[in-house]
Amino acid sequence: MFDAIADRYEMLNSIMALGMDRAWRRQCVDALDLPAGSHVLDVACGTGDLCRELDRRGLRPIGLDLSAGMLAHARTAAPLVLADAVSAPFQSGRFDGAVSGFALRNVVDLGALFRELARLTHPRGRISLLDLCEPESALLRFGHRLWANGAVPLIGAVLSDRDAYHYLPRSLAYLPPVHEVVRSLEEAGFTAVEHDILSAGVTQLYIATRSNT
Repeated sequence: MFDAIADRYEMLNSIMALGMDRAWRRQCVDALDLPAGSHVLDVACGTGDLCRELDRRGLRPIGLDLSAGMLAHARTAAPLVLADAVSAPFQSGRFDGAVSGFALRNVVDLGALFRELARLTHPRGRISLLDLCEPESALLRFGHRLWANGAVPLIGAVLSDRDAYHYLPRSLAYLPPVHEVVRSLEEAGFTAVEHDILSAGVTQLYIATRSNT
């Protein structure tokens, strides 16, 4: 599915996020709070938009994705690796940090992903994981659902792939509740886990630090 939509993926993301996706990526990288020159893994990097933001900040990204089509359409100078994020081909402690953008809800076993991120980041390494969310306000939630379940599939059908853009908004249902994600991160070996709500609840950000043990 992701191979099929790769050529217009970034354009449609920006349209469907009403241009707010740029700010979300900046906030995701801000939350890493890592010095210039730090090595950062971009999990499920897609066409490289987060890699480009990391590079702009003086960080040293490596992108990883399971979709060959996404990597083929990537627009980044960062090294790119075709691999599964739960069994990444890197040595333990290789990275100072890791990010992901809108990937968590597409992972079958989040616990396995978090354990792999704990393996890949060195002690005190940082992770910042961005994904969709639903507003808590009933009025905002109603508007959000109209847009996500009505307008987004329609735009996707016209400009890209109808089935994919029916799936993508609905895939939010695959994300566990916040307390379960936080517990899973802690069990994987992360501490100081934070959960931030962005843009009135349209997106969310999980931030954590790799424990020393």
